[in-house]
Amino acid sequence: MTTSNYATERETTEGKVFTVTGGDWDQVVSGTDPINDERIVVNMGPQHPSTHGVLRLILELEGETVREARSVIGYLHTGIEKNLEYRNWVQGSTFVTRMDYLAPLFNETAYALAVEKLLGITDDITERANTIRVLMMELNRISSHLVWLATTGMELGAISIMLYGFREREYILDIFETITGLRMNHAYVRPGGVAQDVPDDAIVKIRNFLKMMPKKLKEYEDLLSGQPIWTERTKNVAVLDVTACVALGVTGPVLRSAGLAWDLRKTMPYCGYETYEFDVPTHTDGDVWGRYQVRLAEIRESLKLVEQAVDRLAKRGPVMVSDKKIAWPAQLAIGVDGMGNSLEHVAKIMGQSMESLIHHFKLVTEGFRVPPGQVYVGIESPRGELGVHAVSDGGTRPYRVHYREPSFVNLQALPAMAEGGLIADVIAGGASLDPVMGGCDR
Repeated sequence: MTTSNYATERETTEGKVFTVTGGDWDQVVSGTDPINDERIVVNMGPQHPSTHGVLRLILELEGETVREARSVIGYLHTGIEKNLEYRNWVQGSTFVTRMDYLAPLFNETAYALAVEKLLGITDDITERANTIRVLMMELNRISSHLVWLATTGMELGAISIMLYGFREREYILDIFETITGLRMNHAYVRPGGVAQDVPDDAIVKIRNFLKMMPKKLKEYEDLLSGQPIWTERTKNVAVLDVTACVALGVTGPVLRSAGLAWDLRKTMPYCGYETYEFDVPTHTDGDVWGRYQVRLAEIRESLKLVEQAVDRLAKRGPVMVSDKKIAWPAQLAIGVDGMGNSLEHVAKIMGQSMESLIHHFKLVTEGFRVPPGQVYVGIESPRGELGVHAVSDGGTRPYRVHYREPSFVNLQALPAMAEGGLIADVIAGGASLDPVMGGCDR
């Protein structure tokens, strides 16, 4: 005669109830619910909107609860860092601009600062070149945050904000095209300065943007901040406190949303940021809502920085170092086919001495030599600390260039944010990290 380990179950208003009279707990439960310990493994990706690119998440689910989350990267690998070893130092700008494709000007500036540090010409960069770099980076920070706001809104069901965010970003890309000839992947910031000066019609567009954008920010907040679905999907979701951020190396808006005002523009200034007036926005909740608040506040601070930079451009000056052995020999102009040397400058080069023409040819084809050594330079990109470790063996090409990419580092936090939460919150949490896979994989 066998004895049942549990009494006959009975249905109640609270569900099925039974009394255990002995035996192993797992066996008892499996006898009642044979699939209680079964979990489902779900592939989220490798193409999914919340990743802003090609990322694969392997989620182990128990019901709708995420028990384990793993990130799989590498689907967008382009070999940019390796390619730099086969191009001269100036040509590297054309490669690095394509890594984080939402923040190309930050990639270029970090690279240029590293090369300039190796050359020992950091203090020789002209005031106007530094001002233009700040101007372009802060406009780029705004455009990057607008993409984050637009895509995150779309992922959480707010389709309108997606349209509005991309609408305003288009205005910034139009400014970039006026200045550099390209909407993205500019290769505009180069070792020694920038490719060309800011034209007057771009100044007019920037001032119009400065008048228009604060009103648009108010519209975004009116649309989202009081919306109950938006607040339910963002508040107390994907929480990552400051201790976890520091332990995982997380920087940028995610770290500042947890309460730590760490911003390299303030803590380790570069490009003259110490001479500008701006604040470092923080929040204390460390959740998706906090990251939303920080990024909107950062857009406002960037607008202040852009206005100060534009005012400084009233004072004219050179945009490239005076050393002709380093300065890229160009007087660039925007043509129908993009940016290139003006015909007047080509005629000037061809009409000069043979020695001048040979120097121009050698500098463009071979590039300049960089003294042997290694440096690390970090700047504050829209996603956090973007660092460049550059190594020279004394030649005309980099021996090694490695980027400390914030998207790559910040993705470590995804399991900590997702495990124990709902699968729907993986979307909000992953989007709040703002990963750009072009930078992560590079």
